[in-house]
Amino acid sequence: MYFVGIDVSKYKHDCFIFNDSGEVIANDLVISNSYEGFSVLLSTLKSLDSSQEIRIGFEATGHYTSNLKRFLENAHYSFMESNPALISKFIHSQTLRKTKNDSIDSRSIAHWLTTVDYKPYPKGFYHTYSLKSLTRLRDTIVRQRSLYMVKLTNVLDHIFPEFKPFFKDKFSQTALYLLEKYHTPDKMARMNAASYDVIRCISRGKFSMQRFLALKELSTNTVGDSNEIFEMQLVSILNLYQLADTEVQRLESEIKVLITELNPRTLTIPGIGPISAAIIISEYGNIQNFSSPAQMLSFAGLEPGYFQSGTMEFKGKMVKRGSSQLRYALMNCAMPLIMYNMVFAEYYHKKRVEGKPHRVALNHVAKKLIRVIYTLETTDVSFDVSKLR
Repeated sequence: MYFVGIDVSKYKHDCFIFNDSGEVIANDLVISNSYEGFSVLLSTLKSLDSSQEIRIGFEATGHYTSNLKRFLENAHYSFMESNPALISKFIHSQTLRKTKNDSIDSRSIAHWLTTVDYKPYPKGFYHTYSLKSLTRLRDTIVRQRSLYMVKLTNVLDHIFPEFKPFFKDKFSQTALYLLEKYHTPDKMARMNAASYDVIRCISRGKFSMQRFLALKELSTNTVGDSNEIFEMQLVSILNLYQLADTEVQRLESEIKVLITELNPRTLTIPGIGPISAAIIISEYGNIQNFSSPAQMLSFAGLEPGYFQSGTMEFKGKMVKRGSSQLRYALMNCAMPLIMYNMVFAEYYHKKRVEGKPHRVALNHVAKKLIRVIYTLETTDVSFDVSKLR
């Protein structure tokens, strides 16, 4: 058996290979992140005894490993990706010296492979990786879109501070239209009957004539300060918001197509939509690699911290390690579950009766959801509320 440790970086990868007899096959092998470098790696792997199993391992380093993983899959080699924190702890357990370089890391990864249960990355991973990239990009743009709303509020505090409270502190479709069309309270004060007809259509008849006249009066008597600089800022922020909103909708359309193709059993749970399911499935990857729901809980960072030494024993808050996107999606799914599913609602109520605060009770619902997802995905069955307990 051969053990291949690869330390991945942006422009080159360090490789170390030895066999189960302790014989070093390749030491300080540097592979450039290019066709030529990958060809050298392939030649080295092909030179090994084909009758022996080859185990390849490297740290999870974001997108830096994506091309390497696809290359190894196309070359029909299995590989295992590990959490960098686990590799770091393994390295520190081997020596007290504070010496670190890429060559040492590759050697440590190779030796680490001999101490763990080898779980190869699933074939066809690139589809899930693409979904993960899209959901994370969507999350980034959604956060940016929210930031634009904060900046828009700040500008309105100068131009028209009464505007947002008039719309109950929400930027509805009608409110955004008014800002895009008229920009300042001076222009809103000059709106006429034709303006109202358009606004009534956009609001689907919800924006009454009385509210229209009240807004005109509010615009006339505002304490805000309209000038060209603030108006320019408002227009710029609105344009950026619309661009971000358009991109979010485009990404969500593509995400829905990809998650439909994967068709995970998680989608059969009432209350979990395609976007939430896409985040959960793409962040977890191959759920078959998890041996228990407890491992999935730990992966999401939803487990409580625990410390025990001698007579002292402490249980702390959630460790919040791992993917923040996954944690947010699971916690976000807990709300509709307790609203529309009686079993989850009763479980939430039970925790509240026990004295748990709202957020802690929701955390327990999320844990129950993880157990359900694990069962559905590992047994390949659809959600059945009658079997839930």
